[in-house]
Amino acid sequence: MLRQVKYAVVVAGVVLLAALIYIDLPGFPADQNDTAVASSTVQLKGRTIRVTLADTPEEREKGLSGWNGLSEDEGMLFVFEDDGKPAFWMKDMKFAIDILWISREGMVVDMRQDVSPETYPTAFAPRSEARYVLELPAGYTETHQIRLEDIVRL
Repeated sequence: MLRQVKYAVVVAGVVLLAALIYIDLPGFPADQNDTAVASSTVQLKGRTIRVTLADTPEEREKGLSGWNGLSEDEGMLFVFEDDGKPAFWMKDMKFAIDILWISREGMVVDMRQDVSPETYPTAFAPRSEARYVLELPAGYTETHQIRLEDIVRL
């Protein structure tokens, strides 16, 4: 009987160790939204928004694809090296978002509200050049009365 208990404890320990090693492997997401390594905060209309940074070509291409959603004060900030008119589409998206294009000075120069996954493959581009793009939960801009020329503190 004692031998069976020892065997069961050893087997349970090996299974637990294997599970811990598997979970800690590089590339195993700790949660659904763990896609980018860097995060920060931005300020918009007195509110702090936690943002995941997409500042490499790979991170910008993936964006929020595959995520299940964003919390109220959460977003993704796309950082570009140069000013331009970056276009965004809803490939592999599971939820609608608001999109803000922001100048290098931090001013909102264009926005799209409630962009749904069903709009894919349509691409949305700003009317003015931008350095940053902030994706937020759908309805955020309406709820918090975000307007063109508002300032985002990056």
